[in-house]
Amino acid sequence: MKLIIGIGGVTNGGKTTLTGRLIKNLPNCCVVHQDDFFKPQDQIELGEDGFKQWDVITALDMDAMVNTVKGWMENPVKFARSHGVTVSPASDGSDPEREIHILIIEGFLLYNYKPLLDVYNKCYYVSIPYEECKRRRSTRTYTVPDPPGLFDGHVWPMYLKHRLEMENCGLDIQYLDGMRTKDELYNQVYEDIQNSLLNVL
Repeated sequence: MKLIIGIGGVTNGGKTTLTGRLIKNLPNCCVVHQDDFFKPQDQIELGEDGFKQWDVITALDMDAMVNTVKGWMENPVKFARSHGVTVSPASDGSDPEREIHILIIEGFLLYNYKPLLDVYNKCYYVSIPYEECKRRRSTRTYTVPDPPGLFDGHVWPMYLKHRLEMENCGLDIQYLDGMRTKDELYNQVYEDIQNSLLNVL
């Protein structure tokens, strides 16, 4: 059985931390990080706002990301092994293909790309208020440092634009409060996934 879980949300909302904990505790669980698909810096366009357009879908090689997800869908056991994920054998010694296999897709623009909308079984979205997002972002060190004014001039406006698009995409998205503790967020999502698994088994 295959389950694909989307964990989307605002920058610095806690997506990666939540994903990291889920991977450790869910069976046969692989992950695809959207951030791994950013195009090289010299391919990022300069926008009318004067900033490099990192926070838009065209900054990402989405074809490569979709192909990676398809690779998992076609053969989750092979995908897991090639990514160093140990596939637990079935307790009764039966075929590992019949086991539960979970893929978490994590990123900031998961629900804004049509070719991916049909793959999700569960969709989560972490959000935090503007002030907290700006505070957290200012404490992070990025490979390409944020130029002055990027958050207010590009990052936050793009977040609001994409969130509005996402809210009209037709997916059943469960919104998570990123101001809750890491434990509370994890427990909420973990229990919800467990219930989903029980319903389909």
